[in-house]
Amino acid sequence: MWGFCDMRCFVGFGSNLGDRSSNLEKGARALANEGAVQLLQRSPLVETPALVPEGAPEHWRKSFLNAVVEIGWGGSPNELVRCLKKIEVDLGREPAPRWAPRSLDLDLLTFGDQTFSSETLQVPHPELFNRQFVLAPLKHLAPSLKIPGHQETVLERSRSLNNPLPLWMGILNFTPDSFSDGNELSCAAKLEDLLEAIDQDNTQILDLGAESTRPGAHPLSPEEEWGRLAAKLELIFERFRNRIFRPWISVDTYHPQTAARAASLGVEIINDVSGLANEGMLEVLKGSKCQYVLMHSLTVPANPNVNLQVDDPVQNIIEWAQRKIDQLDRSGVNLDRVIFDPGIGFGKTGAASVLILQQIQRFFSLPVRILVGHSRKSFLNQWGHREVGNRDPETLGVSLKLAERGVDILRVHRPDLHQRTCRAVR
Repeated sequence: MWGFCDMRCFVGFGSNLGDRSSNLEKGARALANEGAVQLLQRSPLVETPALVPEGAPEHWRKSFLNAVVEIGWGGSPNELVRCLKKIEVDLGREPAPRWAPRSLDLDLLTFGDQTFSSETLQVPHPELFNRQFVLAPLKHLAPSLKIPGHQETVLERSRSLNNPLPLWMGILNFTPDSFSDGNELSCAAKLEDLLEAIDQDNTQILDLGAESTRPGAHPLSPEEEWGRLAAKLELIFERFRNRIFRPWISVDTYHPQTAARAASLGVEIINDVSGLANEGMLEVLKGSKCQYVLMHSLTVPANPNVNLQVDDPVQNIIEWAQRKIDQLDRSGVNLDRVIFDPGIGFGKTGAASVLILQQIQRFFSLPVRILVGHSRKSFLNQWGHREVGNRDPETLGVSLKLAERGVDILRVHRPDLHQRTCRAVR
């Protein structure tokens, strides 16, 4: 007999009919309101092509929005499946052939580390390890999870399948002196317009920065940085208030004081461009549930005169990253929360940055997810000098190659453009 929230389970959500995001939100809300359910984590929404058999009607080829939630459950597997199917029906799902479009699809993916098989139910879900549209969101909740019967982790399996799906991290700069888009979002009305567009495009992560890290930038105190961020965070959280499926919020800071304040408001990610230079960040991480981006850098702000002087910069950075990851692990930070960014343009020449991108899969030897931030950076000038705001085509070309190679998160200035292009080439 199971007690309340005894079992940690992952549930897959999908919709490709009607108002997809609204359908998923209603389904998650209904599940969260079940008496035996505790909602623990939720992924962002990812968009994927429909999985249909050969010869399927053309109108079946509607793109899905997918997500995964982790819940605590206080009943049996069969009771949970009955609960999921009742929610589908209550929210208007109608009987249809197996691969037909559906307004809401809820699947029990795992039931703790248990296996369960009957004529009507098999747990873990028999197709979980073959479906990128499940693994792509799941790996951002539990990258080290091993499904019973498999040796690979969820992260490893996702990278091994065709058509890997990155999360797109959209850059929101609240700095007057950013190298690319300084002062563009100083007005609240402009930010509100951008958030409307982001909501429509289902951008998965918003990365908020208040201090420029371009060469020659003026460092801010933690109080100055928070002064630029506080009202913007309040506006963003108000925009998505009471939403289960909303973009994850990331704060780009190397100040532990700022990170602590952001974590207390409920941001999902701390993006530390200094690579744990201030060990006070460890205390923030130990006292929160935030995910953490560990970025390699030699100087902050970036100094074009200080660069790695080694024959194999990739190996040098991997060794640096492993030392930092070991430090996080020893401090009690669950590595499922850690994301590594090799820091394109920070202490690397243009040639070294290109080499890192060409050999990006070498970083998969690290036991964490990989993020790359290459958008509009100066190394792109080797394919033709462009002003910084006119480097989106080059950025997009690099993004497509990195997505193809399985990079987990891509940090870019135009996530809408990137998502549209990736959908067209899948």
